[in-house]
Amino acid sequence: GNTDLGLNAKSAILMEESTGNILYESNPDERLPIASVTKVMTMLLIMEAVDSGKISLDDMVTVSENAMSYGGSTMFLETGEQLTVNDMLKGIAVASANDGCVAMAEHLAGSESAFVDMMNEKAAEVGCTNTHFNNPHGLNDESHTTTAHDMGLLFWAALQNEDFYRIDSATSYTIPAAEGRTAGHQLTMHHKMMLSGSEYYYDGVKAG
Repeated sequence: GNTDLGLNAKSAILMEESTGNILYESNPDERLPIASVTKVMTMLLIMEAVDSGKISLDDMVTVSENAMSYGGSTMFLETGEQLTVNDMLKGIAVASANDGCVAMAEHLAGSESAFVDMMNEKAAEVGCTNTHFNNPHGLNDESHTTTAHDMGLLFWAALQNEDFYRIDSATSYTIPAAEGRTAGHQLTMHHKMMLSGSEYYYDGVKAG
C-alpha cells in the first residue's frame, strides 16, 4: 500500500528512472491543468524532429506575428526575427518561453493546430490516457489537462532522449545578437529549486 508522505499536492507520482516503475502515487489520475509542464512535450517533439533529421539545430526559424504576440514567460522575440532551432530550444528550456514554443510549433508543423495534433498523438504513443493538449505552451485553457500518472510517463519518455536531457539541464543562456538586434540578451532560469546551490536543488525537467 501507499505510505502517506504528507505531500501538499493534489496529486503526485514517483517513478524509478531506469525502468519507469511506479514507486509511489497519490491521486495519480485526477485531471489537472498542464500549465507550463506542457513545454516538456513541445521540447520532446522538437528533439525527436532533430534526431530524425526532419529539422536541424542550425535551421533558422522566422518569428511570426502570432508567436511574438504571446505574453507571460517569453524570450523577447520580435516579428520577422530569425533564430536557430537551438536558440529556440534553449529559450524554451531556460526561460519557459511561450513565444518560442509557438514559433517552433509553426516551424515544425506549419501551424499551432497541426503541432497540437502531433502533441496528442505523442501523448497516446507514450501511454497517456487522460491527457488533452490544446496548445504548445500551457497558458490558461480549461480543457488543456493531464494527470500526474500521464506526466510521469511523458517525463520518463523525455529523459530517455539524451539530447533532451542536455538541453533541459541549462539554467542560463545568452541568445546571440541577431540581424536588427544590437546585442544578444541573456536568459536566466528563475525557479529556485532548479538552480544548483539552492537549498532544495533538483535537476528538474519542468516546473509549472
